[in-house]
Amino acid sequence: MAKNPYYITTAIAYTSGKPHIGNTYEIVLADSIARFKRLEGYDVRFQTGTDEHGQKIELKAEEAGVTPKEFVDRTAGEIRRIWDLMNTSYDKFIRTTDDYHEKQVQKIFKKLYDQGDIYKGEYEGMYCTPCESFFTASQLADGKCPDCGREVQPAKEEAYFFRMSKYADRLIRHINDHPEFIQPESRKNEMMNNFLLPGLQDLCVSRTSFTWGIPVDFDPRHVVYVWLDALTNYITGLDYDLDGNSGELFAKYWPADLHLIGKDIIRFHTIYWPIFLMALDLPLPKQVFGHPWLLQGDGKMSKSKGNVLYADDLVDFFGVDAVRYFVLHEMPFDNDGVITWELMVERLNSDLANTLGNLVNRTISMSNKYFGGVLKNAGAEEEVDADLKAVAVNTVKTVQAKMEKLRVADAITEIFNLFKRCNKYIDETMPWALAKEEAKKDRLATVLYNLAEGITMGASLLFSFMPETAEKIADQLGVQLRGLDGLDAFGQIPENTKVTEHPEILFARLDLAEVMEKVEALKAAQQAGSGESAAEEEPVIDVEAKEEISYEDFTKLQFQVGEIIACEEVKKSKKLLCSQVKIGSQVKQIVSGIKAHYSAEEMVGKKVMVLVNLKPAKLAGVLSEGMLLCAEDENGVLALMVPEKKMPAGAGIS
Repeated sequence: MAKNPYYITTAIAYTSGKPHIGNTYEIVLADSIARFKRLEGYDVRFQTGTDEHGQKIELKAEEAGVTPKEFVDRTAGEIRRIWDLMNTSYDKFIRTTDDYHEKQVQKIFKKLYDQGDIYKGEYEGMYCTPCESFFTASQLADGKCPDCGREVQPAKEEAYFFRMSKYADRLIRHINDHPEFIQPESRKNEMMNNFLLPGLQDLCVSRTSFTWGIPVDFDPRHVVYVWLDALTNYITGLDYDLDGNSGELFAKYWPADLHLIGKDIIRFHTIYWPIFLMALDLPLPKQVFGHPWLLQGDGKMSKSKGNVLYADDLVDFFGVDAVRYFVLHEMPFDNDGVITWELMVERLNSDLANTLGNLVNRTISMSNKYFGGVLKNAGAEEEVDADLKAVAVNTVKTVQAKMEKLRVADAITEIFNLFKRCNKYIDETMPWALAKEEAKKDRLATVLYNLAEGITMGASLLFSFMPETAEKIADQLGVQLRGLDGLDAFGQIPENTKVTEHPEILFARLDLAEVMEKVEALKAAQQAGSGESAAEEEPVIDVEAKEEISYEDFTKLQFQVGEIIACEEVKKSKKLLCSQVKIGSQVKQIVSGIKAHYSAEEMVGKKVMVLVNLKPAKLAGVLSEGMLLCAEDENGVLALMVPEKKMPAGAGIS
């Protein structure tokens, strides 16, 4: 019976430099989805790769004293090395400098020009080199790039444009008719309300101010602009041919089942890309998922901030699967996740070393001690066994349901809940006590068999997320990992299966102080390598002191943790956002002047510090019942104050 095809892609990584762990998160996330689809029995095609053209690459190559091709060859190799280091199972690694891709892009550009979708004109506006994007004055945020916040420069040049408005109504209908097309829901609302419904501007699709790109073959002064080049990798990587000679891969796998991308490039994949496909008369992808960012501490990773973490450094400290576990488990479905060294140590010690590693080690050690390592279901069942079996079987169904909705973190939580249930089962059955009575020998054998089976089912599910660890568990138990069709019933370990005599410690506990000492040494080495001073201190700000207050004055202020459950822009204001904030069992409406720093969509789900007993007041005609607390730097950039650890809405702050 032929398997159903499933085509998943990541965004192709830009070859401007080494990818940090936030970039690497995407390939690991895609890999976990691809592996799980294979577990479900799908014929999976998993594609990733590199985006290698543009002005930014040309400038970086010039700075490095090499040709652009030499620069991208080196960087693409580094990206692929890290993807391989993270044990990702991609089927195709495409590069936009591949000859086949470049030729197809030229054909596509010419076809769109010939049919009137592309025309020649002149562009004048503000240009952001890092984002390779033009903006009108009204689109800028405080005079800077609305996407990355960097400086923009005035630019004017001859260019070709794509008539986006020609297809806008058709795209709006498609989005309305296919609610699953853009996920999460907040991303869809953003695209509709901010871009499609107000009206699309024509898109610049060529440049003349630099040469590192695919030449427009009928007008060689121009090179194809980044998005028409980069986005088409999803079809050229399947051997798509504009002349009608596409290969079997395209016929089999297109349209894509899932484009997995960062939330910052959702516009290009849900507006530009579908419109390009409509113009080519090709089916649209079934779903585009804009995942959130993985933040370092309390901000987006960037080299300019000096807060970049790299996958290979983390792997040196924790191992591949521990890093995979962390980035997948700590990332919410539609809100940004946070990575810190301290949190990684905590997770490794509690979840991986204790909950999982200790469980496997105890089960194997007891099997060796009491039965010479042989697993046998003696049939001496008791009531507590039924609950363990039910949890194991239900976990399979729940994990599958979570993965169907791309709730990867929730799926991993369910698997570890099964491992926790196995640990509880040990406490309930007390194998060491059963071993003291000869009459309880069959019961002891049954308990250890049930433990091994519960762990095997959990490890089979875990394979998609932590493949090396799952295989180690299976090897130590002497069993085979199973596909979903082998996880529909409890009790499938063959009789007389023998566990390993010498169980390996899966995850060794780490001492936080020792890790942080090594981290400081790593930072010092990185700073030395970049020519920075290791002793250079973080900038500080001195704020004008206010009049002293007494402790009694302070106690009049009531601070609590609040959870933002809804947020919208205040229509009469350019600065204000109106948030509905859950504090304990009540919800307060709070208006804040932070629109320049946070979008309404970004606010939802955040845990924040709230002054709850501030006298209500109206701002721009909207009632505000409290205040959200923020920090402010010397440039007036605001950052919400958030709890360092998970705290319930309503927790007091003192």
